Amino acid sequence: MDSGGLVPDEVVIGMIRSALAAQSNSFLLDGFPRTVAQAEALDVMLGELSAPLDAVISLIVPNDELTRRLGGRWICRACGRSFHEVFNPYDNSACPAGAASCDLYQRDDDRPETVAARLATYADQTAPVVDYYRAKGILREVDGIGELSDVYDRISAVLP
Repeated sequence: MDSGGLVPDEVVIGMIRSALAAQSNSFLLDGFPRTVAQAEALDVMLGELSAPLDAVISLIVPNDELTRRLGGRWICRACGRSFHEVFNPYDNSACPAGAASCDLYQRDDDRPETVAARLATYADQTAPVVDYYRAKGILREVDGIGELSDVYDRISAVLP
């Protein structure tokens, strides 16, 4: 993950299998599947559970906006709070963990070079998943730009 790569399919599929087995009738998966192999494994799992997918949402956001969103994230080492240079700036307040201020750091996977690698990995390994679900007729593409409430409304409008 630190290099911008994906967790191996067999690890992720095993985690999802355990989580889905514990579900009763509805669920939302965020960031899964990330490869066609994972999508195919999900189809098998859902077939076994008699729980077909109703829809797959693909948020459409340009790479420069994704880079801005991901590259501006900072985290406090002590309390774990997350900040963003644009969306949730740090205000120099005291740290809830007891320090006079938060000790901020940027995770390796949020650094510009790693974000670029993550976007390249997406183009190579995850973008084909969009085509996979488009071919099944359940893909819903939604504009991911704008206020959170507006994006939420657009997502809600395309769900069955």
